[in-house]
Amino acid sequence: MTNRILDFGEMAAHLKLDNGRLCAEFADETRDYFAFSDLAVVVTSHRQVTLSQSLIAALGRANVALVCSDEKHLPVSMLLPVESHSTQAERFSLQVAASEPSRKRVWQRIIRAKVEMQGRILKQLHGDDSGLCGLAAQVRSGDPSNVESTAAQRYWPRLFQDTEYRRGNDEDARNHLLNYGYGILRATTARAICGAGLHPTFGVHHRNRYNAFALADDMMEPFRPLVDLRVVEYLKSIHPFAPELNKTAKLAILSALIRRYLVEGESRTLFDIQARNASSLAACLCGGAAEFHFARPDVQDAVE
Repeated sequence: MTNRILDFGEMAAHLKLDNGRLCAEFADETRDYFAFSDLAVVVTSHRQVTLSQSLIAALGRANVALVCSDEKHLPVSMLLPVESHSTQAERFSLQVAASEPSRKRVWQRIIRAKVEMQGRILKQLHGDDSGLCGLAAQVRSGDPSNVESTAAQRYWPRLFQDTEYRRGNDEDARNHLLNYGYGILRATTARAICGAGLHPTFGVHHRNRYNAFALADDMMEPFRPLVDLRVVEYLKSIHPFAPELNKTAKLAILSALIRRYLVEGESRTLFDIQARNASSLAACLCGGAAEFHFARPDVQDAVE
């Protein structure tokens, strides 16, 4: 799977289809060309970026996610391909009909992976996992005791070493950095889900009539700490401390999503890992597989 993410946020540009490639025309009359086979996500955040209809259609055919951001450079919408798998209609039906016990077992695996990953991140940053790796073992089918919430109460103050930090505080610039990374991660996750013939709306846990990407929100949970780690590393590197969502910050955050990670002894891109997980989920929900295998990257063995 390809792993290039383009973010058009620094200057006005017109994006169009040119000889089977994405062509970016800039105000200074320069042009850049990109092969669709190299792309995973295209992000537009500058107010004067325009796209041709033929390019939008070509992005869909190539299974490239298109993410649009607001004036704060935060992702607000996403466009994904309608058809991306040969047996998509059949899988949609089986996905919707999947049993509640199967969904709960899948959610158990996801939350275990998330809490373990949070513990690994804390250990890498601060030398101690705050008991999260042990807590992950307590997650039961469906997470009825809400271990996810208990872990979050330990994780966030420890992550930033700030007891006053609140994830829901929109005035905290650190949350803008996290939200940018999560938005792109959501798009890559939804892309992998569509590639596996599943529908990103029908979640195994997240369910909201207004959420068109509930399954993507489910499947991205264990990968959020990768963004968290990169944000913390970036904040430590900037002097003076000014956590603005600028070009430098975006590049730093995106590096967590395009690097390679070791998974079970193999070097893999995050997109490949997500694709494997989506295929395993499809096999579990639609193909009768007994177990859902969630592959997790080793954060300490990331390959730059």
